Amino acid sequence: MSSSFRAPPAICSDDVDLFALIQVIWKQKITAIFIAAAFGVIAAAYAFSVTPEYQVSSVLRPPAINELDALNRSEIYNLPPGQALLKVGAALESYDTRLGFFRANQNFFAKFERPGRTLEQSFEEFNRNSIKLVLPDPKKVDSLSSFIKLEMSYPKGIDGVDIVNNFVGYAIASEREQISADLKVIVQNRLDEIKGKLDSARADYEIRKEARIADLKERDEVRRTQLQDELMALRSQLRMLRANRIAQLNEAIGIAKSLGIKKPSTPSLLGDASHTGSSTVMRAEINNQQIPLYFMGVDALEAERSALLQRKSDDFTEQRIAQIARELQLLQKNREIEVLGQRENEDLFLAGVEPLRAEEARLRNLNMDMSQLKLVTIDKQALEPLNSVKPQKTFIMFIGLMLGALLGIGFVLMRYFNSVRQYQDIAQAKDILAQCDRPASTGSKKNLQKNHQEV
Repeated sequence: MSSSFRAPPAICSDDVDLFALIQVIWKQKITAIFIAAAFGVIAAAYAFSVTPEYQVSSVLRPPAINELDALNRSEIYNLPPGQALLKVGAALESYDTRLGFFRANQNFFAKFERPGRTLEQSFEEFNRNSIKLVLPDPKKVDSLSSFIKLEMSYPKGIDGVDIVNNFVGYAIASEREQISADLKVIVQNRLDEIKGKLDSARADYEIRKEARIADLKERDEVRRTQLQDELMALRSQLRMLRANRIAQLNEAIGIAKSLGIKKPSTPSLLGDASHTGSSTVMRAEINNQQIPLYFMGVDALEAERSALLQRKSDDFTEQRIAQIARELQLLQKNREIEVLGQRENEDLFLAGVEPLRAEEARLRNLNMDMSQLKLVTIDKQALEPLNSVKPQKTFIMFIGLMLGALLGIGFVLMRYFNSVRQYQDIAQAKDILAQCDRPASTGSKKNLQKNHQEV
């Protein structure tokens, strides 16, 4: 029994003949190329149908030292260039700053808005998927190589260049305003502190002045009382001395009358009164003892007593009383107290406030144009991109062609191996039919023919 079936040479062993496979693929190259081309067309259709996505970036670096010199020399706010760069980076990364820019420039983000979404939800999608910030290494923040890079990915139809450049400017202006506000608060706090110290110095001065006035008044009062007491004691003493003098005069008058001494005399003259002699004799008497008072004679003693009895004041007899009167006159008005009370600008007499006034004047005259403060150097502004970053059309088409080529080769090989398996089955059937030509029982022959028909 013969058959007209033709099949490719069978691979009877378990080893795969690579050269045979290459021949099979080459013979079926049209099919493989068709499948690869079909996948390439599909990949191209996908690449050209997807909305292009672009990417722009801006690079910021630390400012020059002279840009922050005025701020740092103010001795109020210290901001090194590296810290200024980090502050701007923190502003660029701040959710609040980004949301503020989103709200202030909604015309830039119209295509990010979706029906049924709030403004914050639309911003959240933009913030999560579109903006990327590369911050510098904190260990190298003060080096010349430190930088901040802001990247933005956006679909076609959105002005990403203006968004990035305006957002950088918005963040710089926002941080500049924050520094300006911080500077004003610090200056005001220092002015309040200086004012508190000046008020404290004024209060201390008032207390010291009042204490000085009270001390002067107390001293004057004590001195006045002492002088008045001394004056009263002196006057009492003088009255007592006058009374004692009058008593002495009365006693002496009595003795002089008993002795008959009317005119001033001496003991020698009194002893020679009974002797007669020339009246032209002159006597010289030397006596180291005090002559008793009664030798003054009755006339002199009575005249003195009469004067003492008529005396109304003894003040003129004591020089100290005049001195006391002079001192009491000076104590009526304390010129130092008057001067302390008549001071008009008492701030001139505050002690130890000259540095505070100098600092206050410096702070009040501190004029810094914060609008010109340069916090960063824009090393690279965002520019209009030349090509899109997504989709990569060439790469997608290449992947499509490669995938199509692999699938085409796989399809060709699968057909080949399927044909080989069918050929092997037919060969087995032929062997069975060959056995039918040998002598055999009728039943066996019929079974073989049945198997052949099944094959």
